[in-house]
Amino acid sequence: MTVQPAETLLIVDFGSQVTQLIARRIRETGVYCEIAPFSAAEEAFRRLNPKGIIFSGGPSSVTWEDSPRAPQVLFDSGLPLLGICYGQQTLHQQLGGKVVTSDSKEFGRAYIEVVAPSALFDGLWQVGERHQVWMSHGDRVESLASDFEVVARSEGAPLAIATNEDLKRYSLMFHPEVVHTPDGGKLLANFARHICGCSGSWSMEAFRAAKIAEIRAQVGSGRVICGLSGGVDSAVAAVLIHEAIGEQLTCVFVDHGLMRAGEAEQVVGLFRGSYNIPLVHVDASADFLGGLAGVTDPEAKRKFIGAEFINVFEAEAKKIGGADFLAQGTLYPDVIESVSFTGGPSVTIKSHHNVGGLPERMNMQLVEPLRELFKDEVRELGRELGLPDAFVGRHPFPGPGLAIRIPGEVTEERCDILRKADAIYLEEIRNAGLYDAIWQAFAVLLPVRTVGVMGDARTYDSVCGLRAVTSVDGMTADVYPFSSEFLSRVATRIVNEVAGINRVVYDYTSKPPGTIEWE
Repeated sequence: MTVQPAETLLIVDFGSQVTQLIARRIRETGVYCEIAPFSAAEEAFRRLNPKGIIFSGGPSSVTWEDSPRAPQVLFDSGLPLLGICYGQQTLHQQLGGKVVTSDSKEFGRAYIEVVAPSALFDGLWQVGERHQVWMSHGDRVESLASDFEVVARSEGAPLAIATNEDLKRYSLMFHPEVVHTPDGGKLLANFARHICGCSGSWSMEAFRAAKIAEIRAQVGSGRVICGLSGGVDSAVAAVLIHEAIGEQLTCVFVDHGLMRAGEAEQVVGLFRGSYNIPLVHVDASADFLGGLAGVTDPEAKRKFIGAEFINVFEAEAKKIGGADFLAQGTLYPDVIESVSFTGGPSVTIKSHHNVGGLPERMNMQLVEPLRELFKDEVRELGRELGLPDAFVGRHPFPGPGLAIRIPGEVTEERCDILRKADAIYLEEIRNAGLYDAIWQAFAVLLPVRTVGVMGDARTYDSVCGLRAVTSVDGMTADVYPFSSEFLSRVATRIVNEVAGINRVVYDYTSKPPGTIEWE
């Protein structure tokens, strides 16, 4: 049983890198929404019973014979439709218009001129005004579908916004979801609130109540074990599930030997000291480190760690007399990055998660109460549940732990070296008052050794990489601009205090949508 909000929008994904940002912008208006790949859009439509539909952008060309299309049922529904970039093109193509490959491509900042009024920008833009938007297209609509009219144009896109006001169908050549379209969020809010008629009443308080009812309905009188990883996601999931079913829940914290400095003590202390939740602390470091010996491929590491977690959970379930459910802190980005919407490589991004289900031998069902939330929404839910800010605001830490921050072979010695360097880095970030301004910061022990001179002797030791990024939901990330003085101070401490490291580098790379880990 899934408790759906009364008001929902469906976002049909055609493979855009920024589809998730559409969902973020819509949820910021207080309207719940879900993303579904175009291939599963009809099922999602019938399940969600949405009040409106948005077509995302995508990398394909509508002019290709086998390019993605929207199910006809979405057009037949009579619901408000908003097509963005590729979504605009397939909307018009499927309704009888024509799309061509343009000689005048637009990528980046552009300016549109408003030439007619529309409900989409009612109260926001006026006829005759010019506004900045973000374009990213090579194709363009050459002829509109029947009864559509142009309400805005740009130099490279004469049909930048075309609408059918009577049928509440709107099409944009630009991307309103990105920050480079300054009024984009307001346009999406107009669509969700005024055109689709959503009240904007979705809140974390409402989500909490609905999820508690859903968990109780799913679990019944069964027993649940919850895998605590040390991160925010699993902690919030555990507290939410405990609020729903009480002593039917047992938490299992697996110390796999790949934790940050002091991680195990902090997690165990929080749950045993602040929550009356049964907690089993398993030291499985020997099994994890032993199984990783000689393994250098990052994908093989992730798969081994995911499988070993299952082995531990299965063993602990037997010790308490069996369990019917396994709970984990799967988030919406995990789901998105673990399912190939358009046949791309995204199926491999979150391979350490058991998003797709558990081995049949376990005879358990998954409980994933955070599956529809982004990271910042999980933090909000954590505060709603009363978790301390010091815990809710912690930087994300991946399930595979230090294993994916040690490219090459993972050994106990290399883990100890990295733990010390990472602890120094985070300590200096906190001392500088920067921890809350950074979404995630971590050290990496590179599979590179360099010759250096310390004192009067040559050294031949490892290189440590540092990474720090800003983000909202973990789907995209920008590098944090540390001062040279800060980086020099951190590097000096690491080289002086951590045996085995003689050089420190900082990663200035920003990340497009996808994992922001360093592999």
